Amino acid sequence: MLIKKGDTVYIRSGQDKGRTGRVLHVDKAKNRILVEGVNMRKKHQKPTEKSPQGGIITIEASINVTNVSLYSSTLGGPTKITTKIITDGGRKKRVRVCRKTGEEI
Repeated sequence: MLIKKGDTVYIRSGQDKGRTGRVLHVDKAKNRILVEGVNMRKKHQKPTEKSPQGGIITIEASINVTNVSLYSSTLGGPTKITTKIITDGGRKKRVRVCRKTGEEI
């Protein structure tokens, strides 16, 4: 999976299509990500010791990673990414690269 925590992504499909947001969590096993302010759901919270009021709260739900693209600030839109192996002082390092501009991410 080429999307990492902290990346800015562009939502390509679903109810939030066209919006951008920052990745909060990546679940590689389920192939899903949690994006800030995207796919908001309402949860009915029972009263507990921590929150004695309870009520309805709004939380972010995860979305499938195939529904997002990495957002490039230089291009001002979504971009595809690839990996490139760079030798750095005798050590090989894999970096993510924007396909259109060739810049490292």
